[in-house]
Amino acid sequence: MQILPAAKGMELALKILRSGGVVAHATETCYGFACDLRNPDAVNKLFAIKQRPLDQPVSALFVSVDDAKKYVEWNDEAQKLADEYLPGPLTIILKQKKPVLLIPCPLPGPTLGLRVSSHPVATELIERFGSPLSTTSANIHGKPNPYSADDIVNQFNNQEFRPDLILDSGKLLPTPPSTVIDLTRPEKNVLRKGSTELPKK
Repeated sequence: MQILPAAKGMELALKILRSGGVVAHATETCYGFACDLRNPDAVNKLFAIKQRPLDQPVSALFVSVDDAKKYVEWNDEAQKLADEYLPGPLTIILKQKKPVLLIPCPLPGPTLGLRVSSHPVATELIERFGSPLSTTSANIHGKPNPYSADDIVNQFNNQEFRPDLILDSGKLLPTPPSTVIDLTRPEKNVLRKGSTELPKK
């Protein structure tokens, strides 16, 4: 588990991601894990590291809303939320377009949670990688969210599976996770209330 300052480690991070590895990096909420969502082996590795149930999908990080539209069945409600809150700490769940191109979990389903980050490191990583990455908190499933490289090291130092690289952006301010809203049905459903305060109607 290598640790490098974010500015110095970007090239190595991209190399690791392209070879199926997992990289931890800062986001606008906490540190998160990135892997290539087109690569089944990379996704399996991510789930092994997080010790996450295989039927609980991770979200996808996109460079822009327009890029996300290529992969999901977009709708008017999603557009309203995107116009107001993205980039930012909001996850919108929509149905994937067919054929399904991304693998949000080892037991793939038809839906996808999409994110567009406002954090400069996450933004640079996705822009330079050139295709969607996973975005999920860089912790063991059920453990506290990490706000520093030390938090990640403390959780994973003695684990069998660990991230390949941590891009260190220093200590982040403790921030609630992204708000998650499911728009796959006519009635929108807020699955998690987080950093983004959505209107009640």
